[in-house]
Amino acid sequence: MKNKMLFGFHAVTSRLRHEAQSVEEIFVDASRQDRRMHDLIANAKSVGVRVMPVDAARLDKITGTRRHQGVIAFASQLALARNLDELLDAIEGPPLLLILDGITDPHNLGACLRVADGVGAHAVIVPKDRAVGLNATAAKVASGAAETVPYITVTNLARTMRELKERDILLIGTTDDADKGLYEADFTGPAALVMGSEGEGMRRLTRETCDVLVGIPMFGSVESLNVSVASGVCLYEARRQRIAREA
Repeated sequence: MKNKMLFGFHAVTSRLRHEAQSVEEIFVDASRQDRRMHDLIANAKSVGVRVMPVDAARLDKITGTRRHQGVIAFASQLALARNLDELLDAIEGPPLLLILDGITDPHNLGACLRVADGVGAHAVIVPKDRAVGLNATAAKVASGAAETVPYITVTNLARTMRELKERDILLIGTTDDADKGLYEADFTGPAALVMGSEGEGMRRLTRETCDVLVGIPMFGSVESLNVSVASGVCLYEARRQRIAREA
């Protein structure tokens, strides 16, 4: 299985905490002598992971960015569910899924994964084409959520959405021009929240495949929210409804 590059303290620390045996080696900035770095090195060595001090320029070259915080890890891919049927068959209770249609910014993707983990969503589903993919930048922004939330890539998003419908999963799409508000939607049963891309929103076929379209109420001067913020607002409303139903 191909190794994956992780960088940044959150992503590397999370992998050491949850799946230390998957970490092959860690490169750290030799010039960093702060407490945070000392703790990470001690943690890695305590679980038998090799740590290699190098200069910051080498880390910049490996990652292609200076935003690595002085720490890079190479680790094997985790065996999270990558198949939709496998995932759905294993879920107990009503599924809560996040579908992202064409997210091209890795920072937004990482933030969406972080939100999905925080709210307890069962998976993030994305199309193979016209999307950024789960790269090292997205994993860093996700702060460990890329290691815990199943990230499922599909070749045909509309077909996958129809398959979800066949499993009685309600597809709730978000759009600025919806006639129905977010708080009118019912997330208590099996549901998938569908979010569009940063600029254009959902593609036509994605929109037409949704069962319900809702909008987030906006009370200020801006017309819309960043996709990761909007995902957080909607997913936590879904979780609020589920908690209320169980009470």
